[in-house]
Amino acid sequence: MRFLYFMLFFSLTACGYSSKKLPILGERTLIEKKEHGKKVIDTAFHTIGDFSFKNQEGKVITEKTIEGKVYVADFFFTACPTICPIVKKEMMRVYSKYKKTEDFVMLSYSIDSKTDTVGRLAWYAGRMNIKPGNWHLLTGKYEKMTAMAAQYLLSAMEDPGAQGGFDHSGAIALIDRKRQIRGFYDGTDPKKVDELIKDIAILLKEK
Repeated sequence: MRFLYFMLFFSLTACGYSSKKLPILGERTLIEKKEHGKKVIDTAFHTIGDFSFKNQEGKVITEKTIEGKVYVADFFFTACPTICPIVKKEMMRVYSKYKKTEDFVMLSYSIDSKTDTVGRLAWYAGRMNIKPGNWHLLTGKYEKMTAMAAQYLLSAMEDPGAQGGFDHSGAIALIDRKRQIRGFYDGTDPKKVDELIKDIAILLKEK
């Protein structure tokens, strides 16, 4: 009996029944609307709002840049002495895997607007060997950056008691083509980033 169960499970897996479906995270709102004269209840999911920041090349990056694309996002600052170097090392693995994928983008928001100017981010990109393309290191006003962190359900703020003067999450958020959050991954944990790399592939195939 166990053998038959194993064979059935194996055949289902081979046929693709084990494919992973990523959840949609964040608050949900029920919306009442009419379809063909009947009332129906639909669900509106939390989505990332519009934004406008400059990247390491001085180009303005907005929600239009990511329109219809899968992307990942994190918050950092170039002078971070703690988790940022670890997270960026792991992000480089994602970059190496998907840097030639046209419908994939990476956004790294700097929360240190005073230090992380366009020129500073250009220097940092050169140091990390990030080529012009689909990884944008973003700078803008501090208030807008903290508001963006809240959009991603992540923390990022000034904190005089923290090393480097800022307290922020080391999580990497995975966002789908509709700007919906589909996962959070500990950017300091290589195993979690392995999961992220696999889940990006799932979203890229999702219609």
